[in-house]
Parts: sequence; C-alpha cells; structure tokens
Amino acid sequence: MFSVLRTARKSLGKALLALSAVALAACQPSSGPAPSAGANGPVAVALLVPSGSGQASDQLLARSIENAARMAISDLAGVQIDLRVYPTAGQPAQASTAAQQAIADGAQVILGPVFAEEANAAGLAAAPAGINVLSFSNNPAIAGGNVFVLGPTFENTARRLATYAVRNGRAQVMIIHDRNAGGEAGRAAIQSGVASAGGRIVATGSYEFSQNGIVQAIPALAAQARSSGAQAVFLTADTAGALPLVTQLLSENGVSPATTQYIGLTRWDIPAATLSLPGVQGGIFAMPDPALFAQYQARYQSSFGEQPHPVSAIAYDGIAAIGALAKQGRGMDRASLTQGAGFVGVNGVFRLLPNGTNERGLAIARIQNNAVTVVEPAPRSFGGAGF
Repeated sequence: MFSVLRTARKSLGKALLALSAVALAACQPSSGPAPSAGANGPVAVALLVPSGSGQASDQLLARSIENAARMAISDLAGVQIDLRVYPTAGQPAQASTAAQQAIADGAQVILGPVFAEEANAAGLAAAPAGINVLSFSNNPAIAGGNVFVLGPTFENTARRLATYAVRNGRAQVMIIHDRNAGGEAGRAAIQSGVASAGGRIVATGSYEFSQNGIVQAIPALAAQARSSGAQAVFLTADTAGALPLVTQLLSENGVSPATTQYIGLTRWDIPAATLSLPGVQGGIFAMPDPALFAQYQARYQSSFGEQPHPVSAIAYDGIAAIGALAKQGRGMDRASLTQGAGFVGVNGVFRLLPNGTNERGLAIARIQNNAVTVVEPAPRSFGGAGF
C-alpha cells in the first residue's frame, strides 16, 4: 500500500499523514471540459489539488491528479462532468477557502484534497451546505460525516493480508512497528486485521524511529519473535523509512524469511530498487490489481508523456465513482456514495463505507528472486475470494 503522506522532507521523517505546506495562490478555478447537454445536466465537481505551495513536488502531484481526473472524464460514456480545479497549496486554511468557493460556484461534490488536515478543513467548510468530500487521504481519523477517504487504508490492507496469512497456516503473528504515529496506527490496524481473520497476536515489539534505534532494538525483537513461536512477522515499516534496515537485521539475528513469513503493511515494490534487498525476499504485501494499474500507467504515459503519480489513480477512481452514480441517475448523497455494489476504477474494485473509510480489492504479492509475483489475484467483485 502506498500511503498518501507528506514527508518532513527527510527520509526518516514521515508521519501518518502530512500536515504542512507553504504559501498560497489565489483560489481561481480553472475551467473544466465543456459539459455536454443532457436531461439531468452536468455534475459539478470541484477538484482540490495541492498546487500553489511553491514546492515542485506538490506541483507535480497536482498536475498528475488533474490529468488523471480529465482522463477519467474522457472515459465516461453518456455522463456529463463539469470539472473545476482549485489550488489548496496543501494548507488547511486554503482548502477551507477553496471548498467554500467551490460550493458558491455550484459544486455538487468535492474531489480531494490530498492531505489529512486540509481534507478535514474542506469537510468542515462543506458540511453546512451538505456537500460530500471525497478526499485522497488514507487517514481514517478524518473520515465520517461528509468526509470520505479514498486512499488505501491500513485497516483494509491489514485485513486482506492477515486473512491470506491465516488461511495459509501463518496464524501466529508478531507485530513489529515504528514508534511513531504511523507505526502506532499500523499496529492497531494489524491487531484488528489478525483478530478478524481468526489469527492470534503472539508478540508485539517496536523500535525508536531512527537508525540507531533500529540497530539497538532488533536483537531483542528477533529473540522475542523466536521465543513467541511467531509464524509471521507483520511490519509497519515502509521502503522510504525503516524497512531495508529492519528486514536485513531481523534476518541476520536469526528470524529467517525462509521459515518466518515477513508481511508488509505498505507497498514493498516502490521504488523498484527495494526488490533486490536480501531481507525482503519471500516477503508478501498487498497491492491494487497490477494488470489494471499497468494499463492505466501506459495510457497516462501515452497521453501526457510522463509517468503518473500513484495518488493520481485515486483521482481517476473518484471520477469513476461519480460518473457511475450519474449514469444511474443518482445524486452525490451519502446513501448513493455508499452503495454496496461499489465501483470499478484503475485500482480495481472499491466501495465507500458508511463510516467514511473504504474497502478495496487487493492482490497479494510476493517478492522472490528480486521480482514481484502475484500469489493471489485481486477480487473483481465484492463477496468473492479476497473479501
């Protein structure tokens, strides 16, 4: 799972969700594609993107999100979308202003913004008007009321991985997590996922989120894993943070990935260089349907001459959901958005839940011989294997 995070501009400075940005551009919506005529008229969609912060990374992300949304609109047959784009600079205050302006401009639903605090601010601004916010965040703490999170959540990922592990004889699980907000959230998600899958947490350990903290903690954590009888070690570490060092040291301290299943709460295939690390060989993680996403990447590259940001696929999914409801003649109200049948996007099947979080169909992937192999495909509908 990739996380919708903002780093603290340092490789080991990552929180659960990003909170800060800098200065702000005026909130002037850009014109969307001209809506076609129809009996019900176009659905007015406000897209909130993090441009205007002065950060090149935010500008790239904003461009990728907008490109994906427009590509999704072009794929909708017989559906009318009036898309208007509003910059937020990644700032909660600007996101609030943008949401208010979008509603004044007639928005029926807000898609975005990216970061947790600005999504929360947009939701508060939109609540009096009864407008729902489909944010790109993956932070369940902001979900609920009129705010939905479209990003892949730890809870959904942990449940999928735990179910697979238990079904394959790895029911006794040790959790090893970062000692920070993201790690604690991941730990709680893994505990819940293992319990719902019928497994058992036999040990839990953590490390200070620093290189020295990891080096000092791993020998005791490895001993705990061996003595507890853990059949699997479920890690919250990600590739940009502690994962390379944690997996290497666990293996060197006698927790062999050949006998103890390593499970990753985050995506282990991004960046691709991670796949060559000795410590991750044999490890499993969850990912969106790779065939669908590869098609999306190829189309995006062909259309825009660059690779899409991973978050952009969530923007595509948001437009796909809005378009599906419009095609059914339904509104953007809570009951419609949370329909049980869900939606299909470039990340596969997904549905929005009444509590504001989401459920996504994920594949189980294993790293073997420096490459990713799908060992259990993503479900293509709700109610089948994988849910």
